[in-house]
Amino acid sequence: MSFIPTTASERDAMLRVCGASSIDELFKDIPANLRPRSFALPESKSELEIGNHFETLAARNYSHLISFLGGGYYDHFIPAAIDAIASRSEFYTAYTPYQPEISQGTLQAIYEYQSQICRLTGLDASNASLYDGGTALFEACQMAIHATGRRKVVLDGGVNPIYRKMLYTYTANLAIEFVETPVAHGQSDRERVLPALDEQTAAVILQNPNFFGVIDDHTDIVAKAHSLGIIAVQSVYPIALALLKTPFEQGFDIATGEGQSLGIPLSFGGPYLGFMAAAKPLIRKMPGRIVARAADASGREGFVLSLQAREQHIRREKATSNICTNEALCALRAHLYLSLLGREGLKATARLCCDKAHYAKERLKAVDGVTVMESSPTFNEFAIKLPIDAGECAGRMIELGFAAGFPLGRYYPGMEQYLLVAVTEKRTRYEIGRFAEALGEVLCR
Repeated sequence: MSFIPTTASERDAMLRVCGASSIDELFKDIPANLRPRSFALPESKSELEIGNHFETLAARNYSHLISFLGGGYYDHFIPAAIDAIASRSEFYTAYTPYQPEISQGTLQAIYEYQSQICRLTGLDASNASLYDGGTALFEACQMAIHATGRRKVVLDGGVNPIYRKMLYTYTANLAIEFVETPVAHGQSDRERVLPALDEQTAAVILQNPNFFGVIDDHTDIVAKAHSLGIIAVQSVYPIALALLKTPFEQGFDIATGEGQSLGIPLSFGGPYLGFMAAAKPLIRKMPGRIVARAADASGREGFVLSLQAREQHIRREKATSNICTNEALCALRAHLYLSLLGREGLKATARLCCDKAHYAKERLKAVDGVTVMESSPTFNEFAIKLPIDAGECAGRMIELGFAAGFPLGRYYPGMEQYLLVAVTEKRTRYEIGRFAEALGEVLCR
């Protein structure tokens, strides 16, 4: 069947009314290089061909590989109950809870998700969710700029380079000064970060564990930032928060992160989940929407959208964000994951990730030519130095059935021989041992 709603004769009739002889003439005022690519659509395909096409794309996720790949997105176990509940039509087909009287189930799930993010980070308020970890970090940056009226942002080099790229892209047309500082021994370089903070700085953005998997305590940087009226932002790995100091315990004003590890399967580009939590004074600067528990005139409890971005539609340049939606289904999966594991289950998962990563370090130390970076403590991810190009090595490891890790030279010049290796609770002792053996085989070729 055709999905084109108009016939050729109907389109011709509309063009005549517009005074144009063709579609190209209708859009002639738009430069050709700026016209949407959708004008040149490919030939139509059958349902079978479309299905095969998307199955081919899905196969690019390398689901058959044993994954030691991280860099912000991790291969964690997902309880079967999550798919069973999240695929119910009440959740799966719902768009957005604008009408609370018919959306109580979705609103309650979002409210409970927000509560879990607050408990996980220690901060006062969470929004209903954002698109992904990088978007959430950009929104936190914008919150700090609006809250302080300043235009300078100090950005740690240990922040995920994918997030940093997104941050620079989103702000390319804005008058914001970014000062990027390098890491030292894998951690935030205090000798570079602290002097960069001044009374013109709106925010300092840090990450824990950072992109190299290194754990850090940023309490001292936050204290210096607050003494100058600077908003402190931390990007976090939610599984690690079960064992590490929370953003609240370190004094941060805003915490953001990628929620993919909370029950969302790895996919070639998403959809993923951005989460955000903030201290109470910043709640009205938060983007998106916030669900609250309320009571009606008869005292009956219910859930409503208490703060939402609908007001942004009329605030124009004063708007805090252009985001007025949320990743409700992804947030539901995160809520289900945290509910099923519970506090102790999340701690057990985090401990398994950490312990297995340290076991992997020991196995990899025994491989000729491999140097494990150990200058700072790590959680479940760590860097190793190879005698050959890490990208080349990762390509060879795919042939042996392993997604070996993230070649750091892609984002960090001079680190072409470094590979970032991630270990989750799913990896067995056998898989870790076989991974070390396969790496040894590749390096001996």
